[in-house]
Amino acid sequence: MMICLPDEAAHVAFGDSLGRALAGRGVVHLEGELGAGKTTLARGILHAYGHRGAVKSPTYTLVEPYRLAGLQVNHFDLYRLGDPEELEFIGARDLFGDDSLNLIEWPSRGAGWLPIPDLVVSLSVSGTGRQAHLKAETAYGEAVIDRLSAPSVD
Repeated sequence: MMICLPDEAAHVAFGDSLGRALAGRGVVHLEGELGAGKTTLARGILHAYGHRGAVKSPTYTLVEPYRLAGLQVNHFDLYRLGDPEELEFIGARDLFGDDSLNLIEWPSRGAGWLPIPDLVVSLSVSGTGRQAHLKAETAYGEAVIDRLSAPSVD
């Protein structure tokens, strides 16, 4: 699935839609170069669960947990991760429960340690906007894409 995001408002709105389709659970890899909009998409996803504050990429802390509307959302940024085993040392394994949503920026840095993602979102710069390519890696990821593709009922 390919989505064109012409501006930041569309980017955040798509994140909100994706957050609702995820229904508060799963593992989502957010891929793309620096400045591609991974954190902006995470902000939109968090908006779906009622978060209205700032969303900063947890580059130094590796993970920022959010408890929203009775849901656990963990926003990871692995850009500065030296070794995937560092995730074990910070207790990250405990965060990957069936009842949590885990958004992971720079997932390639945690290769071999991270669980298989349900969904991979690859972001790229396209003119002044962005493009998002979604790929399901599990049956749950396929269901998320199906929900996103379904016509909305107003």
